[in-house]
Amino acid sequence: MTMSSIIALAIFVAAFALIATEKINKVIVVLVASAAMVVTGVAPANDIFYSHKVGVDWDVILLLLGMMIVVGVLKQTGIFEYLGIWAGKKSKGRPYRLMVMFMLITAIASPILDNVTIILLVVPVTVVVCNRLHVAAQPYIIAEILASNIGGAATLIGDPPNIIIGNRAGLSFNDFLVHMLPIVALTFVLFVVLTRFLFRKEFDYNPEYADSVMTLQERRAITDRALLIKCLTVLTLIIAGFTLHNVLHVQPAIIALIGALVMVLVTGVDVEEVLAEVAWGTLVFFAGLFIMVGALVNTGIIESIGQWAIGAVGHDYTLAGGTLLFGSALVGAFFDNIPYATTMAPIVDVLVNEGSDPRNGGFLWWAFALGADFGGNGTAVAASANVVGIGLANRSGHRITFWGFTKYGIITTIFSTIIAWIYVYLRYIVLA
Repeated sequence: MTMSSIIALAIFVAAFALIATEKINKVIVVLVASAAMVVTGVAPANDIFYSHKVGVDWDVILLLLGMMIVVGVLKQTGIFEYLGIWAGKKSKGRPYRLMVMFMLITAIASPILDNVTIILLVVPVTVVVCNRLHVAAQPYIIAEILASNIGGAATLIGDPPNIIIGNRAGLSFNDFLVHMLPIVALTFVLFVVLTRFLFRKEFDYNPEYADSVMTLQERRAITDRALLIKCLTVLTLIIAGFTLHNVLHVQPAIIALIGALVMVLVTGVDVEEVLAEVAWGTLVFFAGLFIMVGALVNTGIIESIGQWAIGAVGHDYTLAGGTLLFGSALVGAFFDNIPYATTMAPIVDVLVNEGSDPRNGGFLWWAFALGADFGGNGTAVAASANVVGIGLANRSGHRITFWGFTKYGIITTIFSTIIAWIYVYLRYIVLA
């Protein structure tokens, strides 16, 4: 290991430990750590703003910025309060029913939109209805984030690692539906059952508050119907743009920014008021995190891990599949799964195409995708949806700590990864 690798790894581990202990604001931690990496030369100063491989991923940052602006405008229509009251009434104030409803909404929408966008839309709704019922919003938000990472794994566009993997392996939208959708659907159903036990202490039912919710009129929450119609029209176009972005050859970030601009222009809302809704701290945290991980890529640490894995598994596809799935889930739980997927994809490509039987080795891509996607539930910083969802929760006064999320995330990751391995083993090895 070179001196630059040692320095990069030491700074990264120290920063991650500070983020985990929450002794210092995590935005300050990543800014100091990324600055230290630049000053010491382990992060290339000339590339951190321009390189897709070792720099800030502006596609992610700008996609988040655009959708935060969209959500900021949508909030002014009263649609979130409407959905909150509607969900509360449909669940009759029963906490577990309410959690299942929100998880269903999240998991069904995540494969169509990206899971970060879904979290941006659903978390404010959750806060509204939980405030009405006088229950803590944290368990519901955590369950939604976990459900979004599971549901988003079903399609090419549902989770950022899938986009990276699909592009590298030449996999189509339909390929993901055939290979990923069945196991994702099964895992989600079992996860819904699991949450009944994970959050069992949080399901206190209060008939008084439930009755008060049932008397509310959700239609009264819509204060400006014309504004709502304009927003929903633009939002529909944005969703269509996301779905067709490969056909249009336009990046989702561009679609989000243009959509946000159009929504602001056609609704005539106060721009300053909308920009105040943007979680700037979350965006800065992402930028710092990308620089930190980029330094690990730049110094060869992540590639060394991948090469070691190749040397360990050789041409044993069963061992390679298990290592990829469980290894990706483990590593993806501590690294943001977007740069991790970017780094590992070329290594998986070598495993698939240079193995003894490339025709039957294609299933390694699915093992990799399942591990990277489900590993995103491992810790509070493992996936974009986690960081965004926790940031929104904290801004609304329902604070979720690093360990407050991670203790549920670890269980969910182990649970879902074992189910995924059974699926991969039976479908691609035993029944192949």
